Amino acid sequence: MHQSAPGGGTAPAVADRSSGRRRWLVIVALVLFLVGSLLLREATKGGDGRDAATHPESGTDLSHIHGIGVNPADGRVYVGTHRGVFQVLEQQPPVLVSDQVQDFMGFTVAGPNHFLASGHPGHGSSASVGLIESTDAGATWTARSLEGQADFHSLQARHGFVYGYDYPTGEFMATADLEAWDRRSHVGLGDFAVSPADQEVIVGVTDRGVIRSQDGGRSFTAPAGPVLLLVSWADDGALVGVTPGGVVHVSGDGARTWDARGTLNGTPEAVEAASGREIYAAADSAALVSRDGGRTFAGLTR
Repeated sequence: MHQSAPGGGTAPAVADRSSGRRRWLVIVALVLFLVGSLLLREATKGGDGRDAATHPESGTDLSHIHGIGVNPADGRVYVGTHRGVFQVLEQQPPVLVSDQVQDFMGFTVAGPNHFLASGHPGHGSSASVGLIESTDAGATWTARSLEGQADFHSLQARHGFVYGYDYPTGEFMATADLEAWDRRSHVGLGDFAVSPADQEVIVGVTDRGVIRSQDGGRSFTAPAGPVLLLVSWADDGALVGVTPGGVVHVSGDGARTWDARGTLNGTPEAVEAASGREIYAAADSAALVSRDGGRTFAGLTR
């Protein structure tokens, strides 16, 4: 047995062992620190190694959804949000389709890979981008008209026209070439939809009920029917509306009568009727789908 005593022959050996243990402890602690730092760095990056905070690409929260639509080119769902346009694949994380991160206040699918939008630039700017257009499914965007002048919160392309509601001014407008606009009326709208059968028939929703135009939005009837926040008119004639509380209503006669269906179970943000049976919606920053005419809804994203 060795004893550590002044003047004893074993003291230097014990001191050497203690010093060696301290060195090993320092080395182990340093290795653990470096490994932890690397794991933390990878956790804050996107799938290709870029910082997720500055380049959100997938798995990003769909905060503030302003529009939803189906791309006829591939049947996939796209949403315009406060942070850009995302592709939503069923039971998968959403994917940001481009690095142009801006607040897409208005968003609509106009045709195969053809999107139209409005809103504000990123970084907290309140300026309006006017009408912008993408012909590659949202990957790139081009300014078309009314930059700094109009902020369309609702947009729809139908019958060779693009219809828009400029929220700051309350103007209902239409254009055939994406540049020259016909300012048709001043009206307070939450949303609107154009009849698939008649370009002159437009239904709008207000905080007092549904209004209807027979002259392309130049004049509207007095409010009637349910108070709706959102509305969408499918190509097969089904008109779908959603109340501020998330209850889904469907009309088969152009807004004259309504049938209450299911509920979104959340605060509604957007609706798109692909048909009378297939309805896409957004509520509480989640994309939803119904395949039974709005009676039940399920989440699209995982």
